Formats: sequence, structure tokens, C-alpha cells
Amino acid sequence: MQRMASLCGSSKMAAFNTSDYKLSEGTGSAQYDDVLPYKLDGEQKTKEFLMKVVEILLDFVKQTNDRNEKILDFHHPEDMIKQLDLRIPEEPLTLQQLIHDCATTLKYQVKTGHPHFFNQLSCGLDLISMAGEWLTATANTNMFTYEIAPVFILMENVVMTHMREIIGKNWRKGDSILAPGGSISNLYAFLAARHKMFPNYKEKGIATIQGQLVMFTSDQSHYSVKSCASVCGLGTDNCVMVPSDENGRMIPTELERLIMERKTRGHIPFFVCCTSGTTVLGAFDPINAIADICKKYGMWLHVDAAWGGGLLLSRKYRHPRLTGIERADSVTWNPHKLMGALLQCSTIHFKEDGLLMSCNQMSADYLFMQDKLYDIRYDTGDKVIQCGRHNDIFKLWLQWRGKGDDGFEKHMDRLMELSEYMVKRIKEQPDKFYLIMEPEMVNVSFWYIPKRLRNVPHSAQREQELGKMCPVLKARMMQEGTLMVGYQPDDRRPNFFRNIISSAAVTQEDVDFLLNEMDRLGNDL
Repeated sequence: MQRMASLCGSSKMAAFNTSDYKLSEGTGSAQYDDVLPYKLDGEQKTKEFLMKVVEILLDFVKQTNDRNEKILDFHHPEDMIKQLDLRIPEEPLTLQQLIHDCATTLKYQVKTGHPHFFNQLSCGLDLISMAGEWLTATANTNMFTYEIAPVFILMENVVMTHMREIIGKNWRKGDSILAPGGSISNLYAFLAARHKMFPNYKEKGIATIQGQLVMFTSDQSHYSVKSCASVCGLGTDNCVMVPSDENGRMIPTELERLIMERKTRGHIPFFVCCTSGTTVLGAFDPINAIADICKKYGMWLHVDAAWGGGLLLSRKYRHPRLTGIERADSVTWNPHKLMGALLQCSTIHFKEDGLLMSCNQMSADYLFMQDKLYDIRYDTGDKVIQCGRHNDIFKLWLQWRGKGDDGFEKHMDRLMELSEYMVKRIKEQPDKFYLIMEPEMVNVSFWYIPKRLRNVPHSAQREQELGKMCPVLKARMMQEGTLMVGYQPDDRRPNFFRNIISSAAVTQEDVDFLLNEMDRLGNDL
């Protein structure tokens, strides 16, 4: 197809024009029951329909990688509702209308793979991983038994074993699973830790625990850790938030002090979450010091490396950030973040094999029969809390095959080097930008300084004024559609910008554009 072939062309594409995607008259007027599997002779209409969808997708890929294209065509919710027809009809619509719906959806979608999208921890559009997701959707299988997903189950086994080997040599014989997000991965770690300490809890419940369980995490950790205390009956008051230093790292002496404080109250400290790559500042808690404390008090050590885990693949940047991770009992690691796998792709790993099954198994004989013709150890459904699982492995397996360990290492190093370049450029323009701290990761935290504040001495009052600028400047970015950078406050500062570079598409020129565009949009604030 001519439009598909133009993907590799050099001419600039116009913004999405949904009327460009025309089916032939016979196919356009057809409906769902005129194509496969309803009509066995509907192969030609099926092919034309699907090829037109692919045409739309390829055009979107091209636009996503075109720096002259906007990241988004922003409309307020009430205006967007007027732009779109989202009604569910009583009668079936034509295939042409469905094609129009597909094109319209992408027309108003944020291009998260655009080189000027720095807003989220998961940025970029890896084409090999995307191809894997297309195949996954077509296969449309569940991951709970080898019986229905034989190749994918074996892939998961191989990739998870490889990830554990990267965590530590003594992790090879452990266990892992892909989970629907880092929050659920952290929940798996909590459940396994409680089961390890109180194996009767599964059957007997809270009556088996003679005392109040208490867990500990950094005050900079992801909120999902605190959520575990709520979901699992501890209560959020018993998820103790350990103070962090000015760079966002947990303070080990404070952790031990708080453990002792709770022990004197008769509580049972059992779980510590160490964060490797905090969401806002990208900070890494000192694993070895925290591991020493966990060993001293017989507590489970979980490392939430959902964000920072990708640096395990870099010999240059792994240490000292992740030094000691092999001493953990469990590790969360999200390839859909720094590694660039398509959403969602989150893993949870355990040093000890068998815990997942022992903790979560419900032995539902109508699903997990024990007398199958193959080795049932390859059935994964009974060791997870959700039964059915989406196939999140193929896109990661295919991407890893495409990059190899060496390719991923180069990718990690490149992202870190670009972040270092951004820090350098910020320091070269102290009149326009204020670097909040030297980053440990790709999170670069800073304020933009508009003209009226450039000769004002830095102070708490000035920080308040700079903080007020962040939502206004972000609004201008979105309305222009040229740039997206996230902002937020923390417990020490008002709003500040947190830039993320996790996309393989970003270059030094894009970093320069980012800073220049912020200055263009905000200098008069």
C-alpha cells in the first residue's frame, strides 16, 4: 500500500486526517458479520479491513517519530466529548465507521513515544516490543496453563530465569511471575513474606498472629507499598514511613530506631521495602545497610526496583545504586519502564522457589488438574492471585532477542548519559534553570526561572513563586502540544519539574529543544 510504503519516506506527514482512510465500497458498507469468523468467504473483506487498520497504526508510528508533529491535540474534557461520538449503538455500525473510529482515537491520543514526551516513567515506542504486542493480541491466549500457552509459558520461564541470574547468582533456582503492574508485584512480595513467617495464615487467618504485624518503607516510596497494609489488613498506620535524607534515600539508622520503637510496643516487624529508583527523585535506598538490619531482626527484605531495575543491565551504572540487591528476598522489576517494553510488563522475583505456589495455591481442580499428559509444574495459574493472566512475556522476549544483553546495556548507558547532558546544560544556564539536586538516575528535578525572578536571590519565598509557575507552564506546553514534562511537589519543596528520559528516540538535540521550548513558553510568566 502506498501510504504504508511511505513510512520510510522523508516527506512530512500532515496531521491525522480521518477521512483519508477509505475502504472499498463493498467492504466499507459491510458489518462485523460479513468478515471472519462469521463469513467463511469473507477473507477478502477481512484482509482489507485489517490492512487499513495497520495503515492507520503505521501512520501513527511515523507521526510519533516526527519532531515536527505535535505530541497532542489538547482539548478540555467537555470539549473532547463534543468532538467524539462515543455512544454504544443498538444496531451494528459499518466497517468504514469502525475505521473512522480507529483513526479518530489516535488523532486525539497523546504520542507517548514522541521524542519530546518526557512526562512519564514509561516513555518511548519500541517497535520490536510493539510488534510483539500485535502478535500477542492476535494469539489472544491466557497464561494460566501450559496446555493453552505452551510457547509463551516456556518463554516466560526462560526470561524470568535470566532476570534472576542478573539479580544474583544465588537467585537462579528461585521463582518469578509477570504481574499486572508494579503495585501488584509489591503485593505479591508482601503476601509471600507474611506466608513465610506465618504459614498458617492462609488457612486460619489473623488469629494465627499473636501481635500486630508492622512493615517499613521509605517516605519516598511508591504509594502501593502503603496500599499493601490497607489491602491486607494491617492498616496504613502499621506501614511505618521511614525518613529519607535530602536526596530521597532511606536513612538506615532511622529504620532501626523505628523497628526498635515498634518492638517495645509488642509489635512484630516483619517486612522492609527498599526502593531502588523512587518515582519522583529517582533515589536509591542503601540496600546493604538495610539488608544488615533485616538480617539482624529477622525481617523480609523486598527491593522495589520497578523503576531502577533496568540499571542492573549496565556495568557502568549498576553500582553503587543496586549494590547488595542479591541479598533481598524479593525484587520488583518493571521492563515497561526504563527498558522500554510496551505497557504493561512488570515482574516479581523471589530468591526462594515454591513460595508463590505455597502462598497462593487454591487447587481448583476444574482448572488445574493434576493428571494431565504433561509436566504440570509448567502451569502457572495456581501460583498467582488473579488466575487468568495477560500474555506480557512475548513482547519482552522478542525485544530482548532483538537487543540482547549488550543492546540493553547500551540503551541504559545512553539514557543515563543523556540525563547527565541535561544536567550539564541546566548548569550552563543558571539564570534560567535551578537544578534541585544531582540525580542518581534519569529523573532530573529542576525549576524554570522566568525573567521577573532571575535577579531575585534564591530563598524559600522564591521557591514558592517558582512552584506557582509549574502548572501554568505545563498548561502552556499542553496547549501548544510541543512538549510534555511532569511536575509535582514533595514534602520539602513546592511544585518542581521532574524530567524523565527513558525513550530511545531522545537525542542531545531534543534535550536542547526541551530547555529552549520551556524558556520560549515561560519567560514572560
